[in-house]
Amino acid sequence: MENFSLALFLLCFLSLHLSSSSYTLPSEYFISCGSDTNISYTTRNFVGDSNSKPPLSFTLKGKSTPLTDTTKNSQTLDRTARIFRGKSSYEFKISNPGIYVVRLHFFAFNSSNYNLSSASFDVSASGFFLLENFTLNNRKPPNLVEEFLLSLNIGKFTLQFLPRLPSFAFVNAIEVFLAPENFLPDEASHVIPAGRRSNYEGILSKVLQTIHRINVGGLNLTPDNDTLWRYWVPDDDYLYMPETAKDAPIHSGKPEYPPGVDEFIAPDQVYLTAKEMNLSSDLVPNNFNITWSFNVKKNAIHFVRVHFCDIISPALSEFAFNLYIYNKFGLKIFPYEEYGKVAAAFYKDFVVDSDDSGLLNISIGSRADSDPKNAFLNGVEILEIAGESPKLKDEHKKINVIVLLGSILGGFAVISILAIGVCLCLRCRKQKSVEVLDCSPVLVHKGGSSHNRVAVGSPRSAQIPDLNLGLRIPLAEIMFATNNFNPEMIVGKGGFGYVFRGTLRNGIKVAVKRSQPGSGQGLPEFQTEIMVLSKVRHRHLVSLIGYCDEMSEMILVYEFMENGTLRDHLYNSNLPSLSWTQRLEICIGSAKGLHYLHRGSAGRFIHRDVKSTNILLDENLVAKVGDFGLLRIGSPDETHVSTNVKGTFGYVDPDYFRTLQLTEKSDVYSFGVVLFEVLCARPPINPLLTRDEVNLAEWGLLHKSKGSLENIIDRSIKDEINLNSLRKFADVAEKCLEDDGSNRPAMADVQWDLEYALQLQQNAIPIREPHEDSATDASGVFLLPNVQRLRSLSMSIEGDDMPTGMDNSSSMWASDVFSQLRVDDAR
Repeated sequence: MENFSLALFLLCFLSLHLSSSSYTLPSEYFISCGSDTNISYTTRNFVGDSNSKPPLSFTLKGKSTPLTDTTKNSQTLDRTARIFRGKSSYEFKISNPGIYVVRLHFFAFNSSNYNLSSASFDVSASGFFLLENFTLNNRKPPNLVEEFLLSLNIGKFTLQFLPRLPSFAFVNAIEVFLAPENFLPDEASHVIPAGRRSNYEGILSKVLQTIHRINVGGLNLTPDNDTLWRYWVPDDDYLYMPETAKDAPIHSGKPEYPPGVDEFIAPDQVYLTAKEMNLSSDLVPNNFNITWSFNVKKNAIHFVRVHFCDIISPALSEFAFNLYIYNKFGLKIFPYEEYGKVAAAFYKDFVVDSDDSGLLNISIGSRADSDPKNAFLNGVEILEIAGESPKLKDEHKKINVIVLLGSILGGFAVISILAIGVCLCLRCRKQKSVEVLDCSPVLVHKGGSSHNRVAVGSPRSAQIPDLNLGLRIPLAEIMFATNNFNPEMIVGKGGFGYVFRGTLRNGIKVAVKRSQPGSGQGLPEFQTEIMVLSKVRHRHLVSLIGYCDEMSEMILVYEFMENGTLRDHLYNSNLPSLSWTQRLEICIGSAKGLHYLHRGSAGRFIHRDVKSTNILLDENLVAKVGDFGLLRIGSPDETHVSTNVKGTFGYVDPDYFRTLQLTEKSDVYSFGVVLFEVLCARPPINPLLTRDEVNLAEWGLLHKSKGSLENIIDRSIKDEINLNSLRKFADVAEKCLEDDGSNRPAMADVQWDLEYALQLQQNAIPIREPHEDSATDASGVFLLPNVQRLRSLSMSIEGDDMPTGMDNSSSMWASDVFSQLRVDDAR
């Protein structure tokens, strides 16, 4: 029985030990960039990203070049690098959610082809900037490891490198690995220079960049002797008065780790060394403190972790001291209460606002009610919370998202727009409640006839207009093209349904937009697109290949557009950045397409859902406006159409919302939002930003009025924009966004002014005075090279703009292919 009890005790002890050390060091992802061999470095195996041996655990996208330092014979991380001349990225598969450590290694070795020290670039993580305008220029030694902590969910994680043209980007090595569970808290005491305020919440939703990691009283620690391959530096250079402190004797044993603390929080070497008060010094005054002063970013928010382990007390005692942050916040540190053992490791977490001094001070000092009167510190970590500032945090605490949006847009109109947004959200929720991701194959009944979505003679069939039966495609052909609606063929999802890529039997690549089978939702949009697109043909409008309405299906088929949507090339994607000239050409093409819709020979149409995801780009980056499900036929007398408000929040015309009167100028307003999207590369609404920045249109207009547009321009094009071209482009956007629709220009004027902005960019010709602008002076016709403006017709006719009807084009789906609709967000 005694042996059994002993065995049971050992089993329990072992289980406790195992549970407390359940974290094991990860084996991925560690990448040696630009290398074709694997490198073993500090117990990690760095995989060469040029290694041709499959399978690689990551994907490298974009154009890049490996580079090797031929002067070194050893296989080390600083011997190779990968060079990026354009937007490029690494994509990682994340299998386990949690806090991840991301490290980027930079070493500017000598190369005859590249001066790595002169590189200037940005690095983003899934759309959030980690490094901006990063360079190693004038840094000695020319090496650096940048470390970040961020929460990741299961899915894809993307690290993107964006050169600042005409420069390039580079990286020598990358680490992306899962940190121990509970490595970071989600909230901590919030300290400001004036004292303490309530807790700071939401730490886990932020990106943290390591600024300082200090081994107080100890030596340099490198990845060779740290549990998570971190760097720790001695504290001596940070002491405000070095004579106030002395190194504590190094503890000979191992620190005690209470529950929630282990060697992964900080290694033994941090907790076994410390600084304590130099009580025997004659050079310091009475009642002194030890103060460390750290350089930090001004007016930023930092996560601060302070490490303690009482290695100065010979025995357990009720010894206590004070910890200070700045000089207005103090906290009693009582080691005995933390765990009740000598040399027990513990830490304290804070979120600290920096002031405009650029210094963050941490101090320790004795207490009058303690014996002995001493104080100690073992380690300090300071991480900047990226993208946060005290001012920004105050804004988020004062107002919630609804009030924030309301205050941005202002007044009755905005509150009403919000109400519409809520209604749209409720509608989407209602639809989602019955929505199922149906990518399953369609079962075809052998030997039976095909079944149309609406049977002849049914009550609904009498309400359906002529859907141009010549464009109908058999369901079997669509199934062949999409490999029986294989989920792997999905390229996007919009308000109508999923979009599949496919290839017809004649080799034509197509995009197949499939509604939820049998749901009955989207029927009006389905009919509208067929009716409109079977009647119009224009180089800058998507054209229908065909449709299918068999077996309760609603399917639209378009040519596959190789370059997706305009938004794909502006933000939140891995696609190469567009040049300013390319962006102007895309805007001009889109304006031509909208102008033809408004005033073309096929009729007067109002799109009602102009946005960057409905502007598509072919293999030559030619723009085509798509998604006509919300389109309405305009009034022939150029007045308004009364209709319920529909569209996408952030693009909706406020005048349309106020009056419920839809005109062509509603499309012009939405296009103005797109113009600022093109210029700034950000979404039209971002409720996480400050009050002035939430609404893109108002933010852009604010900076234009201040003459500070250069502060909001997409950094990838900032250096290439001709200032005159920028001025003209911003003028066009401003006119489009006039609050009163009657004051907005027609799309013909918008098109012509954009062409003028392109000429300014290409030819650097002098800009006209404001009174000569086309939209404000009808007589001010200024002819540019190769551009002719026909005011009497109010549109420009080009050789590739063919406003011909196609009602009798029975074979159009098999031969005359024009465009596709690739949508990845719901309207």
